[in-house]
Amino acid sequence: MRRHEKRPCQAVNVKRLMILLPVLNEAEGLEAVLRTIPIESIEERGWTSDIVIVDGNSTDLSREIGLAAGCNVLIQPNHGKGEAVRFGFNYAIKNKYDALVMFDADQTYDPNDMLAMLDEPYQGGVIVGNRLNSSMTNDAMSPTNWVGNHLLTWSAVLLHGLEIHDVCSGYWFFHRNALLRMNLNSIDFEIEAEMYAQCAISGIPLSNIPVSYGARLGEAKLGSLRDGSSILRKLLIRKLFPKPVEEELGQGKLAFYSNN
Repeated sequence: MRRHEKRPCQAVNVKRLMILLPVLNEAEGLEAVLRTIPIESIEERGWTSDIVIVDGNSTDLSREIGLAAGCNVLIQPNHGKGEAVRFGFNYAIKNKYDALVMFDADQTYDPNDMLAMLDEPYQGGVIVGNRLNSSMTNDAMSPTNWVGNHLLTWSAVLLHGLEIHDVCSGYWFFHRNALLRMNLNSIDFEIEAEMYAQCAISGIPLSNIPVSYGARLGEAKLGSLRDGSSILRKLLIRKLFPKPVEEELGQGKLAFYSNN
């Protein structure tokens, strides 16, 4: 595997991009994902990048694959995708990255789609990859999940008023200014809905671009009804309580507030 080693910066104004991959037992697809991250094309656009894997205590070889590829591998202290994302956000802020892009490491998303996000005019906000009206393989999503994703997206816009085309997408890009305004406490798969709600609450610019989406490798971790209910609940709670309340924190010890 080609190692993702840091290259010396030759331009004075090179910006720093953190590529965040939340991982839990993704050994089956992780190596292929890392191979297809377009490092050279990112550099051609004036960015230097670091791949940061946040591992949710995988029991397979996910951690070893990431380390062998030269990635920064962080072990999250608790479980859940929301915990992993917030842990990664905190790391990006502390290490002063100019932007962050995140997507799932199960081969459902194409890493090359981040190039379109980097090419978007700078607004200091958030870009969301839309799976629902773009290139999706026939086996990528069940009819039930397809309908559920549309209903949750429609509910999100109805509640919060900010246009989004795919509220459950796992492909997000944040400029640093937007990252600093994220006030989150989600523990699991409701994290994307809360990121969207925070954009609406804080007036963070949000744009949508199409991304491709394929069938995942490995066992699916997102359940239709239970997780859909949690996502809708999070959208409702953040409408009623624009700032996360203490009762919602639970085990979410990584919620953070930053003014820097």
